[in-house]
Amino acid sequence: MTALTLMLTPWMVPHQIIPWQDAVTLSFLGKVEVLETYDDEIRSPSLTIRAPAVVRLKRTPGHIKRGVKFSRRNVFVRDDFRCQYCGTQKSAHELNYDHVIPRVQGGKTVWENIVTSCYPCNGKKRGRTPEQASMKLLRHPVKPKWLPQVPVVQLGQRRIPEVWSGYCGDVTAA
Repeated sequence: MTALTLMLTPWMVPHQIIPWQDAVTLSFLGKVEVLETYDDEIRSPSLTIRAPAVVRLKRTPGHIKRGVKFSRRNVFVRDDFRCQYCGTQKSAHELNYDHVIPRVQGGKTVWENIVTSCYPCNGKKRGRTPEQASMKLLRHPVKPKWLPQVPVVQLGQRRIPEVWSGYCGDVTAA
């Protein structure tokens, strides 16, 4: 049996992946509505239902934070996994983040001072500003109000369940 259910916010945005058992419980408690099901059936002596594949929360979860959390991955997403010096798009393990104003010159680790860079460009820039290194930024860094959906849902699988594809975008892993 498929073990995972995609949970959406009330606005139909992917929120988290939960075990199907939790999705069934939330459905019976009236906290979610089931939008899609798998072919697998769940049976009890008095009831047979299909396993939930996609559910939508009926109310806003209280723990959703406003604003975008600063993290290496979110910087990469904001910059579309593209080096902000040479413009090359790479996978996450081929990138790092760079302080536009280096820390040795008083630069802070904040959205407005961090950009995605590839290792060769980061090595070329070293502890200098882009101007000092004769390098040009493609875009100046800003704190995002939101981030686009990352096309890959990381499940340790090559593909997400097909029934999720209409809710998650691209269904193939990078």
